[in-house]
Amino acid sequence: MARGQLRIYLGAAPGVGKTYAVLEEAQRRRGRGTDIVIGFVETHGRQHTAEMLDGLEVVPRRSVDYRGAAFTEMDVDAVLARAPQVAVVDELAHTNVPGSRNAKRWQDVQELLDAGINVLSTVNIQHLESLNDVVEQITGIVQRETVPDQVVRQADQVELIDMTPEALRRRMAHGNVYQPDKIDAALGNYFRVGNLTALRELALLWLADKVDEQLDRYRADHDIAKQWETRERVVVAVTGGPEGETLIRRAARIAGRSKGADLLALHVARSDGLAGADPALLAKHRVLVESLGGTYHQVAGADVPQALLDFARGVNATQLVLGASRRGRLAQLLSPGVGVTTTALSGAIDVHLVPHERIGRGRLPALGGVSALSPARRLSGFALAVFGLPLLTLLLRTLGEDLSLASDILLFLAMVIVVALVGGLWPALLAAVAGSLLLNFFFTPPLRTFNVANRENVLALAVFILVGVAVSAVVDLAARRTREAARASADAGTLATVAGSVLRGASPLQALLENLRETFQLDAVTVLERRDDVPPAPDCQGDPSAWRVAATVGGQPCVTPAQGDTAVAVDDQVTLVLRGPVPAAADRRIIEAFAAQAAIALRQERLAAEAAKAKPLAEADKMRTALLAAVSHDLRTPLASAVAAVEGLRSDDVAFSDEDRRELLATAAESLDRLSRLVANLLDMSRLQAGALGVAAVDVWLDEAVPTALDELGAPGRAVRVRIPDDLSAVRADPGLLQRVLVNVVSNALRFSPPDRPPLVTASEHGELVELRVIDHGPGIPEEQRDQVFLPFQRLGDRNNESGVGLGLALSRGLVEAMGGTLLPETTPGGGLTMVLNLLAVPPPAGLTSAEAAAADRAFAEGLHGPADGGRTGDTAEPTRQDR
Repeated sequence: MARGQLRIYLGAAPGVGKTYAVLEEAQRRRGRGTDIVIGFVETHGRQHTAEMLDGLEVVPRRSVDYRGAAFTEMDVDAVLARAPQVAVVDELAHTNVPGSRNAKRWQDVQELLDAGINVLSTVNIQHLESLNDVVEQITGIVQRETVPDQVVRQADQVELIDMTPEALRRRMAHGNVYQPDKIDAALGNYFRVGNLTALRELALLWLADKVDEQLDRYRADHDIAKQWETRERVVVAVTGGPEGETLIRRAARIAGRSKGADLLALHVARSDGLAGADPALLAKHRVLVESLGGTYHQVAGADVPQALLDFARGVNATQLVLGASRRGRLAQLLSPGVGVTTTALSGAIDVHLVPHERIGRGRLPALGGVSALSPARRLSGFALAVFGLPLLTLLLRTLGEDLSLASDILLFLAMVIVVALVGGLWPALLAAVAGSLLLNFFFTPPLRTFNVANRENVLALAVFILVGVAVSAVVDLAARRTREAARASADAGTLATVAGSVLRGASPLQALLENLRETFQLDAVTVLERRDDVPPAPDCQGDPSAWRVAATVGGQPCVTPAQGDTAVAVDDQVTLVLRGPVPAAADRRIIEAFAAQAAIALRQERLAAEAAKAKPLAEADKMRTALLAAVSHDLRTPLASAVAAVEGLRSDDVAFSDEDRRELLATAAESLDRLSRLVANLLDMSRLQAGALGVAAVDVWLDEAVPTALDELGAPGRAVRVRIPDDLSAVRADPGLLQRVLVNVVSNALRFSPPDRPPLVTASEHGELVELRVIDHGPGIPEEQRDQVFLPFQRLGDRNNESGVGLGLALSRGLVEAMGGTLLPETTPGGGLTMVLNLLAVPPPAGLTSAEAAAADRAFAEGLHGPADGGRTGDTAEPTRQDR
């Protein structure tokens, strides 16, 4: 059976019309005779969306019971049994109720697709897993329901349902998205113009990337090699030379001329793995490219022009920026060079050859120094040439006429090759010249002269010298390559170790400097930063007032570049200063790479510090925004009720009965009481946020504090069951703040408890802590959402504004933590939520147990105030606790 096709309607935010569009498509297909059903559609109470369901077959939903409440989900089995051609399944990222066959709705959709059913679905950009953290940074809201990007990317069609932020806000203001009581809060929070604009850009960019993938796949499937200039992509080739910055900036200017153009920097490394570029300069070039909004890439290839063009064609590049050749004119005559070759093979790609300061100055010096072999090997080669050739000559003269000239030449050639293998180029050249002279003088007629009678002997002597030079050059080159490979391997190992330690460390800059110090056995490594008010100048290298220490490891830090034994300037502002043994010249490049990475790590630390400073400001701004949105409703409702009641009582137009007057007065009192609690919560939350909440901790007894809090709750509080042991120790807390906490937590439990199962308050003592548990048997809170209920202005589900601004639990946790305790949620066995309040217990006086201290306290309190009436003494018991 062929797999079904998936079509997804993607939106930037709720309300842009995804569900309406998918139902329009369903109606069109039904009109064409397609067998289509509605597997699941959520209209959210929107009239126009609900009207689009007319005439469409709807598969009944399946009811699921969870924690005493009934929920409905898509009936996958019913849709599979119905086996339509097309099924409409709304809200792809939805999380199914626990107990369902699949945890996520997109998994239900996969089952339908596997059964050969085509599916039309919807999803918002904020629900994509890869964008979850980005959306949180933009909106300040964590999206709990996500769908893997791969599910959406593998869809056969993705259609963007787009709407401008202004149009969406108008739709919301007209009541076409949310209910009227939620419009003000939504417009002031999630649906701000800036949020919607950023989300819209995310949706457009994500879809553009998917279109690019589809285009690349189409070109690959149809073997299309030529470039399609759908979007400008500028590739700049960097070699690790000093001209790299010029090329990168020129390429950035070229890319900047086209809106939305991509900038890509490419370095082609030698495929033999040998070092050929300055790693420090490459690191600086990478930083520059990324600061200009581009990306850095590196490939390996023996044929540089072909590697450049393969990469450019692979990314569908339209322009390629190269530097003019650094080689001299003679070298350019012998070989066309990378630029000319690339231009000849580029085809439809535009190639820019950019002039720079190093044109015609030759290539950078190769790594490895002037000599590839060690001094000992060179001395051995010279000794072998000086003593070996005379001994060979003496031996051949002893043999006399037994050997021909050809045999003599071969033996001398063998000796030259041995010298080349041992000592390299210069000893081999000496051996070749000396050997040719000895052959000419002792073995080539006429003997004992340097004249040569036979022209063939001249050719033989010339070939002898050429072979000796060629073999020695090959040996020297092989030794040089071996040394370069060893150096490159050591450098790569060092950098890999450094990178690993930096990634694993909590402080990348410190880890980087410590690795540099250990690698080169230095006494101290310091990163100096030029002060902002000091201009770059050579005469300030020894001025301590011009520099500040950004980071240091080891011994006494250097406060100026002049104090160090080695100084590596990363740029005009940052310098790496080393104190200790001076590194070898061959090691300086790796140290420069360390310096470039240190500068990057320093900038990252500065950015992280700036982000940390900005986070409290962002949190405060989010708090103020949420406060205004929440107060706009929750402050207005009780105020309006109180005003209406008072105005009614003052009116002379209506005659109220005594019962009506009492009812109006009760309404005004209740509204004002609610308003008073709201204002108190807001003030306390603002004090908590500012760190200015005063806590006066004293000894408090829970068997008195709990009944007092229940009394404040009025009639609902009388239903709460209380089980507090008589021998429980007192706790160290602020009585007023503790009462606020108890009222908030118990009222939250009352709100969600079934009428026949009121909350239960229990207490127990565990070591130095007293644990108070408020237990309810309501619907509970899923574990992944428990942290959300402790955020200010958040209500689980966020479905209505009737239960307050959502400050209760957030304020309660803050107050408890201010008193040195904790407030944690747990699952009630059998279903529900248990809030666990832990406070420090007050140790009993010396010589008394907790039970004896409690009994003595009660006896003393009853002696002063009479019976405690079940512990509900309110504030009158507090002085007796203090007197004890």
